[in-house]
Amino acid sequence: MMTRSHCYCFYGIFTIYLSLLIHTLASATLNLCQQDQRDALLEFRDEFVIDEFDPSPWNKSSDCCLWKHVRCDDKNGQVISLDLHDIFLNSSLKINSSLFKLQYLRHLNLSSCNLQGKIPSSLGNLSHLTVVDLSFNELVGEISASIENLNHLRYFSVEYNHLTEMIPSSLGNLSCLTFLDLSSNELVGEIPTSIGYLKNLRELHLGGNHFIGEIPSSLGNLSRLLELELWHNHLVGEVPPSIGNLNELRVMQLYQNTLSGNIPILLANLTKLSDISLYYNSFSSTLPSNMSGFHNLEYFLVSENSLHGPFPKSLFSNPLLQLVDLEGNHFTGPIEFANTSSSSSELQYLGLSRNGFDGPIPESISQYFNLRELDLSYNNFTGSLPRSISKLASLTDLKLTNNKLKGEVPSFFWRFPTLILSHNLFSSFENSSQETLIQMLDLSSNSFQGPFPQWICKLKRLSLLDLSNNLFNGSIPPCLRNSIVSLTELNLSNNSFSGTVPQIFGNATKLESLDVSHNQLHGNFPKSLINCTSLQFVNMESNKIKDKFPSWLGSLPFLHVLILKSNEFYGSLYHRHMTMGFQSLRIIDVSHNDFTGTLPPHYFSTWREMSIFTEGAYMANLLRYYSSDLLNYRSMEMVNKGVDTSSNPTSQQRKESSESEEHMFSWVAAAIAYGPGVFCGMVIGHIFFTSRIREWFTEKFGPRKFRVTVGGR
Repeated sequence: MMTRSHCYCFYGIFTIYLSLLIHTLASATLNLCQQDQRDALLEFRDEFVIDEFDPSPWNKSSDCCLWKHVRCDDKNGQVISLDLHDIFLNSSLKINSSLFKLQYLRHLNLSSCNLQGKIPSSLGNLSHLTVVDLSFNELVGEISASIENLNHLRYFSVEYNHLTEMIPSSLGNLSCLTFLDLSSNELVGEIPTSIGYLKNLRELHLGGNHFIGEIPSSLGNLSRLLELELWHNHLVGEVPPSIGNLNELRVMQLYQNTLSGNIPILLANLTKLSDISLYYNSFSSTLPSNMSGFHNLEYFLVSENSLHGPFPKSLFSNPLLQLVDLEGNHFTGPIEFANTSSSSSELQYLGLSRNGFDGPIPESISQYFNLRELDLSYNNFTGSLPRSISKLASLTDLKLTNNKLKGEVPSFFWRFPTLILSHNLFSSFENSSQETLIQMLDLSSNSFQGPFPQWICKLKRLSLLDLSNNLFNGSIPPCLRNSIVSLTELNLSNNSFSGTVPQIFGNATKLESLDVSHNQLHGNFPKSLINCTSLQFVNMESNKIKDKFPSWLGSLPFLHVLILKSNEFYGSLYHRHMTMGFQSLRIIDVSHNDFTGTLPPHYFSTWREMSIFTEGAYMANLLRYYSSDLLNYRSMEMVNKGVDTSSNPTSQQRKESSESEEHMFSWVAAAIAYGPGVFCGMVIGHIFFTSRIREWFTEKFGPRKFRVTVGGR
């Protein structure tokens, strides 16, 4: 029998349950989106071919407030958010798009949707918008002035589009705006002064456009600004002093402009900065004498300016510092670091190249134990290498080229994956018994001597090896085949290596450049090079190689340059069975050898690359690998270097030539170069041109494009 107390308990529970049920039903009713809102969304969907998400939940029978990518107001069921980012719409927004029927929309994210066309002026009708993200699309045209109607707008991003024209000055009326990103477009004109009216702005991103003129001083009014990015424009003049009033600024990226002025004044009050990026400008002052107050500073990048003065020692007392780049300036004097345990322990990159620093590399550099890249190249550093560098356990990239460093290279250097020591006065190195991780080793232009270092044969990951311009002698060891598997560049030129070139190229399928010129090598040309299917450049100039012309090299698909000058090659250059070879060849020099015979006119007809490349790209690509000696072949610039006929046959000798010779070059030791789409001609030795051959070249390469230089290069 149920007691009265039990009845009261049951009644109470039932009352609570009924209340919750009524509340749930009421909430569900309120959350049902409005009919016009659902219809507008369905019509908007049908404007595009959308494959990136399942459209099945988007139908008339379901609550649009529960649809994916849609959010509604909890009180009245109006659509307030539409987020379709990363869904390819692959079309343009029409001016009468159903999107603009969503009058209560607050949040619109159509980033990375492959939207095309212009930003429709109808966007300005959605007056409740607070967030508009149209970034990473293919939008063109101007930023519609109707944006000024979005009085509640806080976030506006159109970065990475193709917008042109000028920024509408009415953008300055958006007083609620806290985030503005117009970067990486093609906007032009001056930055409007009205941007300085956006008193609530926290981030301003205008980089990667074509803005001109000076930075407006009104930007100094943006007292809440945290990030200022004006990089990669055409801004000129001094940075206005008002920028120094932005006391809350954390990021200042003004790089790649033509700005000038005084950096100490600019930075005096901006001590909260974490990122100072001023590189590629025309600043010409000194740095502040005391930079120890930038406690949040992580990136200090001022390379490629005209800054001068001593090494900024105080800069390195900031404990969060990670990247410092002072390259390409006019700093002078010795470098030294404060000996403090907290000093810049986070430092990962230090670039000091192309300045006038001198003196020894200080032992105190070892305190930056997180350092990964150190570039001290192109300075006047002297003395020996400090042993304390061995403490830099994280270092992977060390560049010391073009200094006056001397002595022995310590064995611990061999653990660095990238080691560039070229153009110094080093004379010896310690061998290492440990396995090394070296991938790029450049010891060129030093005073190293003796036989080829056998320990190099143990380097299994080597991609670049340059020992050129030293005093090495003896033979090239066969064990080098162990390292050559991963090599892309091998340069042993300008030494005193002797003996034959060993047959070590059987597995050198990655090799792109081989230079053993200016040595004392003899014997046959290495036939194992036929396996080097990536080979682009071969230089064996000034040796004693004695062999027939390696016509089989013509099968290498990427061979651009073949220099066999000043050897003892002999026989004919022409082989009748080699009809489709050297299709990528651009320069060939076989002068100063013992070649004989004749060349039929059709011999060069398959050398197709010589008629399709462009001059700029062509020389830039060659100089990526090759020495400046190739600049001697600049007849490819179509400069008429004159014709030296002193060695040519006389008119009487020409008359005596047989009819068959009118179809041939009679030649001895020809050096031939092709330029961009023309036969430029560098022919050294005795050349005989008949009228028939001249007509053939004119037909092949066009009138007034034919150039011949007879004699030296």
